Amino acid sequence: MIPVTDVSLGGNELAYVTDCIKTGWVSSLGKYVREFEERFSQYCGAKYGIATSNGTTALHLGLAVLGIGPGDEVIVPTLTFIATANAVTYTGARPVFVDSEPQTWNMDPARIEEKITGCTKAIIPVHLYGHPADMDPILEIAKRHHLYVIEDAAEAHGALYKGRRAGSLGDMSCFSFYGNKIITTGEGGMVLTDNAEWAERARSLRDHGMSKEKRYWHPEIGFNYRLTNLQAALGVAQLERIEEIIAAKRRNAALYNDLLRSVPGISLPPEASWARNVYWMYSILAEDSYGLARDELMKELKARDIDSRPFFYPIHTMPPYQAGAEGQEFPVATELSRKGLNLPSSATLTPQQITQICQVLKDNVEG
Repeated sequence: MIPVTDVSLGGNELAYVTDCIKTGWVSSLGKYVREFEERFSQYCGAKYGIATSNGTTALHLGLAVLGIGPGDEVIVPTLTFIATANAVTYTGARPVFVDSEPQTWNMDPARIEEKITGCTKAIIPVHLYGHPADMDPILEIAKRHHLYVIEDAAEAHGALYKGRRAGSLGDMSCFSFYGNKIITTGEGGMVLTDNAEWAERARSLRDHGMSKEKRYWHPEIGFNYRLTNLQAALGVAQLERIEEIIAAKRRNAALYNDLLRSVPGISLPPEASWARNVYWMYSILAEDSYGLARDELMKELKARDIDSRPFFYPIHTMPPYQAGAEGQEFPVATELSRKGLNLPSSATLTPQQITQICQVLKDNVEG
């Protein structure tokens, strides 16, 4: 079976993790945590990095640092992984959903202002499947309405927006280092910001709200959102190879594009003129004209030992969020979700495997 994702572990991962074990520094104390924070924030173009236990806790921590809570509203795209909305809900605030734009599949900036109310405190654009959202109009809207912008860059390590790296564009950004991400710590996340006060508060809240000056004194309720030294060691080694991994994913995407461009009914993943898509997932749309529904195509791929994944379901269709979006329509996100398919996307894919995958898509449209 060709998997959708696989981990690329070809560098110093084993050496650095072994160093943690040999020295005994295996918990959240140790040199690799700070090194990972410093190197990753520098790579992204942010001043401060605060490592966390996963991408969801990074989002929750960022929202908590900004004081977002009950009675507040946060604007999010409906087409994203549910963690984006759940993190808002954890604070007691309410996620407010926005439709996608057809060009990039990300949050549609033209649909944001109509969702802003007196309760709105922030916007969370998501760089979906590795393609950055169109940030300039989002930032302009946020500035005009005095709103925070938190980038959900969980799927977009190294992606570029007009020459700037995803994660350096908003007031804060949040990343995931889950096992299927572009670089991984197994589980893990990080908050990035240029604001020193927010960074310090995030470090405190991450560690049960403990006072920096008075050990075991907790002036407020915090969380246990720490990353371990073992995980950070893996992250440091992965970060050393991030451009190599991204280059492999982009080469694979270019080959996919070449082989699928002429297949009727298959829409290729976007890459705007101002963007570098890092293709966390190589994502296509099986249009109605393809002749085989997306789910049927997935069955055909599986029968040929090729794994695949559907696009995320729009969050407004999920039982916990249906009532809050009642009466609203999100036609672009709904269509993208219905047609969208993620093909095998690992950096370790071979040209032969990609050719094999594309042949299945050609066989089915021709048959």
